[in-house]
Amino acid sequence: MLSVERYERIVNQLSESHVVRVGELGLKLGVTEKTIRGDLEVLEKRGLLKRIHGGAVLPEADDRILPIDERQSGRSETKQAIAKEALNLIRPNDTILMDGGSTTQALASLLGEWKVTVITNDIKIAHTLLNKNEVTLIVLGGERIHQSSSLLSTHAIQMLEKIRVNRLFLSATGVSIEYGLSVINSIYADWKKQIIKAADQVTLLADSTKFNKVALLQFAAIDDIHEIVTDKNLDKDTQLGIEQKNIKLYFAK
Repeated sequence: MLSVERYERIVNQLSESHVVRVGELGLKLGVTEKTIRGDLEVLEKRGLLKRIHGGAVLPEADDRILPIDERQSGRSETKQAIAKEALNLIRPNDTILMDGGSTTQALASLLGEWKVTVITNDIKIAHTLLNKNEVTLIVLGGERIHQSSSLLSTHAIQMLEKIRVNRLFLSATGVSIEYGLSVINSIYADWKKQIIKAADQVTLLADSTKFNKVALLQFAAIDDIHEIVTDKNLDKDTQLGIEQKNIKLYFAK
């Protein structure tokens, strides 16, 4: 098993149980306790966990990356404000691709005032758009990814290779000028790489707590993004670094 595969399984286990033990991980992953301790050290340096005697727990910081479900359910007012700002970027008759996530779902809830075509693989977003008469909805089907609302299949990826959209609204777990955009799961990373290729404009929707964070797997460099919609709590140094990359920044009101 590759080290990155072990990292992913350790992080997934920690996200579910909030604590992991060296001995148990060694048995599950078929490696020595020494190897597991080395893995935990690497993940601690990335801010994904805090080592304790015999194992690891979630970091104590309020802005920790894990667990993902907890992060997605928080800051709802900020995400709604980001969604309202992002709505201004959509023009009548646009074809847009919507990545899964709580902020993109908030944007989907605002659509319906004018004609637009939406392509997504997220069943929550699809459900939000289901009864909006002005929205032409295309769902890329497949198998549910873990316990998420995202669907994925070989057929969906093949469809992506044949389409071109005006704009992609993208989500990420971590955003860093130096290390790019990252997520926890390799399946999500592969999917996001594909959808970026399908868009004329790539617009990242991310609240300020996601910046200067590095999750497990990078799926894009910061230069792959054309625009970012975030909130006004983004620190000045990060703002300056993004602007120096010639990436447009929009701030939620």
